[in-house]
Amino acid sequence: MVGSGGLSRRRFVGTLAGSAAGVTVPATTACDDAPAPADMAGTAASEATTPGPHPSAQSESRAPSGPRPLYLGTYTSVEGGGQGIGLATYDPGTGRVTGTGTITGVGDPSYLALHPNGRTLYAVNEREDGAVTAVRLADREILGSRGTGGAAPCHLSVHPSGRWLLSANYGTGSVAVHPIDASGALGERTDLVTHSSPAPGPGQEGPHAHQFVTSPDGGHVLAVDLGTDTVYTYRLDLKAGTLTEVARAQTEPGAGPRHLTFHPGGRYAYLANEVDNSVAVCGYDPATGRLTIGAEQDTGTGSGTSYPAQIAVTPNGRYAYLANRGHNSLARYAVEAKGARLRLLDTVPVSGDFPRQIALSPDGNLLFAANQRSSTVSVFQVDEDSGELRLTGEPFASPVAVCALPL
Repeated sequence: MVGSGGLSRRRFVGTLAGSAAGVTVPATTACDDAPAPADMAGTAASEATTPGPHPSAQSESRAPSGPRPLYLGTYTSVEGGGQGIGLATYDPGTGRVTGTGTITGVGDPSYLALHPNGRTLYAVNEREDGAVTAVRLADREILGSRGTGGAAPCHLSVHPSGRWLLSANYGTGSVAVHPIDASGALGERTDLVTHSSPAPGPGQEGPHAHQFVTSPDGGHVLAVDLGTDTVYTYRLDLKAGTLTEVARAQTEPGAGPRHLTFHPGGRYAYLANEVDNSVAVCGYDPATGRLTIGAEQDTGTGSGTSYPAQIAVTPNGRYAYLANRGHNSLARYAVEAKGARLRLLDTVPVSGDFPRQIALSPDGNLLFAANQRSSTVSVFQVDEDSGELRLTGEPFASPVAVCALPL
């Protein structure tokens, strides 16, 4: 088990944000005059959460018009941090971001997720006494928080049924399930599973659950644990909200798996390994939930540890991008053989410091990078044919930016 030491390791970079040079953080308010983007959020969510292959959304007939909502996660308890969940909009054509306010009263919302119906936003409260919070988007009312049963929850996701919230407690190496009622509010936890085996990997003092996500077919939920070098597959009882382990996949010892991203085809996934600076292509069997982890591959950053954070895959399944925090770059990969291969093409500077998380807009035309140390969000245009990234302009200033959720 890990106590405050594990929490400190995750957040040590946040203390540097207050001294980031050349960044002016705009004043934020608890509310703004713009209407709540519930309708737009619902449209984006229905596209993003539909299981199975996604057709390319980058056509004129589906191109969004007008400003789109952007939600920003931060730490509120570090120097230079935010006051809650950041509110902004972005222009889907130019990528320009405009700040509109803050949802206050949510502590350390370092990761965000949207309900499939687009009406409720969920945030982890990454603190020693971990919790998850629900926010109704129509009027931005906080619907309450529930304890996760562990320390430093760093990731959450909503099951495609919309009935269950899944969260990962980094500090104590456990995963939790909470029910979601018709209003979007959370009920008391229905299950909590601690990763007690296998033994921690080299240099780790205990398990560190880093992600908890549903497979594209909806049949299984998978938990990535950096401390035990393992990806656990569970079946989720959709009536009781309880977990049954059905498979395990182990990485190379000391890899430190952090984040798993599925290809739209649903048969392959890509694993970012934080500790040994690698990525791996994984095969996924929907029938059994078994993940098969392939050979480790280059991150484009050379020797040394660059703390790979997360992989994002374009909706058309042709390109993938990896955030390299230490290298301050985004690696671009061609996705080949229907998802079975990644081929490194190049890396581009992220125009920020320590890209903690990346996300594509629902149409795949823009990529957002939340840069924790520089307190900025960089936005890139994504070329549909080549996958090349082009910075859209000066990064947007946002206090200790650790998550960007474009809708």
